[in-house]
Amino acid sequence: MPIPHSSDLQTPCYLIDEQQLLRNLDKMRWLREQSGARVLLALKCFATWSAFDLMSQYMDGTTSSSLYEVRLGREKFGGETHAYSVAYADHEIDAVVACADKIIFNSLGQLQRFEQASCHVMRGLRLNPQVSNSPYVLADPARQHSRLGEADPARVEEVMHLVSGFMIHNNCENRDFALFAEMLDGIEARFGHLLSRVQWVSLGGGIHFTGEDYDLEAFAARLRAFSEKYGVQVYLEPGEAAITGAATLEVSVLDVLHNGKDLAIVDSSIEAHMLDLLIYRLPARIEPDRGDHRYMVCGKSCLAGDIFGEFSFEQPLRVGDRISIQDAAGYTMVKKNWFNGVNMPSIAIRRLDGRIDPIKSFSYEDYVESLS
Repeated sequence: MPIPHSSDLQTPCYLIDEQQLLRNLDKMRWLREQSGARVLLALKCFATWSAFDLMSQYMDGTTSSSLYEVRLGREKFGGETHAYSVAYADHEIDAVVACADKIIFNSLGQLQRFEQASCHVMRGLRLNPQVSNSPYVLADPARQHSRLGEADPARVEEVMHLVSGFMIHNNCENRDFALFAEMLDGIEARFGHLLSRVQWVSLGGGIHFTGEDYDLEAFAARLRAFSEKYGVQVYLEPGEAAITGAATLEVSVLDVLHNGKDLAIVDSSIEAHMLDLLIYRLPARIEPDRGDHRYMVCGKSCLAGDIFGEFSFEQPLRVGDRISIQDAAGYTMVKKNWFNGVNMPSIAIRRLDGRIDPIKSFSYEDYVESLS
């Protein structure tokens, strides 16, 4: 039987490539071995569970931001299941605890409120070191008046008898090991006397240690030194680092026109299918982006700013041409929506042997059932 080619896929389609995914996972395996750290997939970034069979061979479990995510991690990924939420509701706490190996509370108020409900699992508390590296105020966990974690060591010390660990998430797209190490020094200076009294510390996600130029050896050594100094098990919660470069959004050209610039309209939408780009006002990425023919690639929704970006092509675009938009996994597939009733992209996986498996397609019935 011939192996299906990506050009045979009906667009739009999210195409996950296991070979690309494996590049990140191999680095995680090495890091786990060299540093002793455990690595949990951040489901808020990527939750396409059809890829979990491969990922779970290289990662220790999952971390979540809601009841549905922690349940997904427990049922579909396995391994350790960490539960975190900015705030739990009374009606969901029992279900969260039932799915979790560890539950991490965002505030002292939540920790104390649910002390009895969570007494049968390991508890943690989120700390806010009040320093971060986020290039976006929108995503900065240490922004002014942040609601994310407790910042006062004296107040935290009062509840040490209720927790066995801490979670500290203050990185966002941090590709600089030196900056990570500097901030970790500051965390130690602020909370070091408390770190030595717990069993585990999660240093969160947002650290792009699978990047090509990241000093992975120095990172591993720093994590091991931190673990040995305080006698703690270190956890990392990679999201983007786990799946960078592992998926594309396959689209097709529906129309070509000119209005001061050459425009190409595709069968997709940035607001519906790559929402993070719209939120942070970033262009999409197409490879190769070269050639003499420049086009603004536009989505098909009625939003005037539904624009993927401007790109160069070696040949003029024609109706029916395929375009592969890069980095369509992290904070993309989890945010897809039904804006304008534009059909959601199907999902397919290119396996390690090159075979392409269609995983999921969406229909009018899915659209209707998502409404009331």
